[in-house]
Amino acid sequence: MAVGKEMVKAEVGMEEKEKWLMHYSSFHQILLVGEGDFSFSLCLAQSFSSASNIVATSLNPYDLLIKMYKKAKSNLEALEKLGAHLLFGVDATKMKLHTDLKMRKFDRIIYNFPHAGFHGKEESRIMINMHRDLVHGFFRNANGMLRGNGEIHVNHKTKAPFSDWNLEELASQNSLVLFECVSFKRGDYPGYNNKRGAGSRCDKPFPLGACSTFKFSFSPTGTNILGNMNGISTHTRLPLTNTVSIDCSRIFVGYCNHAVETLGRSDYNVGYIVLEVLRLGFDRYMAEGPGRTLTGYINLMQELQLLSRSRSAFLLRMLLGSDQ
Repeated sequence: MAVGKEMVKAEVGMEEKEKWLMHYSSFHQILLVGEGDFSFSLCLAQSFSSASNIVATSLNPYDLLIKMYKKAKSNLEALEKLGAHLLFGVDATKMKLHTDLKMRKFDRIIYNFPHAGFHGKEESRIMINMHRDLVHGFFRNANGMLRGNGEIHVNHKTKAPFSDWNLEELASQNSLVLFECVSFKRGDYPGYNNKRGAGSRCDKPFPLGACSTFKFSFSPTGTNILGNMNGISTHTRLPLTNTVSIDCSRIFVGYCNHAVETLGRSDYNVGYIVLEVLRLGFDRYMAEGPGRTLTGYINLMQELQLLSRSRSAFLLRMLLGSDQ
C-alpha cells in the first residue's frame, strides 16, 4: 500500500511539473490575440504537453480561417485535443467586452506582429496611423485583462517604418510601461509559421528581419489619469502613494482612457458606458482578493469622484485661460 501511495505522489508530481518555452510557462494563463494559422499557440501547447492554460483567438471566423491557411484546421484540431479554448471573430480592440473574455485575467497576453492590413505602402503616414490605432486599441483593452504581475508581449519589427509605430508611446497612453525588449527568433518556437494574413498570399510568410519581443506591464503612474495632471495645483492633486488611489487607477483606468476618446461622440451611450464599467469594476475589485467589502469599493468610488472633480477644475481653468 505504501508503494502505491508513493507511485501516486510521483505521478501527481510529474503532472504538476512546470514547463517553460522561452518567456512562457505551463503555469501561466495565456491569451493569444490575432492568431494566423494558430501555429504559435500549438507550439506553446506542444511544449507544455497541454493547452488547458491557453486561450487562442483570431479576428477571422472559423469558416474563413480554414480557407485562408492550409494548416489551420489541423492546428485547431490538435489544440482542441490538448484542451485549448479557441475563439473566433475576436477584435483585439474590443476584446475586453467579449462574452468569454470580459471576466478573465491572464498572466501573459501575446500579440504576434500586429498589422492593420495592406492598404498602401508601409512607410506612408496613413498606414502607420492605421497600425498605431490597432495597437493602441489592443493596449487599451489588454491593460484591464492582466493578473497582478501580468505582462503584455508584442512581437514586432524594429526597423523603419515599423519602428515609427512607437509602441512604447502607445503603451504609455494606456498605463503600460515597457520593462524589457529582447530579440525574437522564430527558431525558438518550433513549428511557428508567421503569415501575411491578408490578400491572395495570406498563407505566405513575410520577411521578419530584425524583430523583438516588447514586454509591457501595468503602471498606474504612467501617462494616465493619475500621472498626467501636471496642471493641477498640489492641494487638489490626488496622492499617488495612497493605496486607494492606486487601486482606483488600476480598476478604472480602462474606463477613463476610453472616456477621453468617446465622450461627446453621438454613437456612444455615455450613461450605459458609465454604469457598465462601474459594475465591471465592482466585479473585478471583489474578485482580486479575499475579505474585500462593499465599503472598500465605495472608498474607490469616492476617489474616482474626487479625481473627476480635479480633472474638471483643471479643464475649466484651461478653457478660461484660452478665452483670455
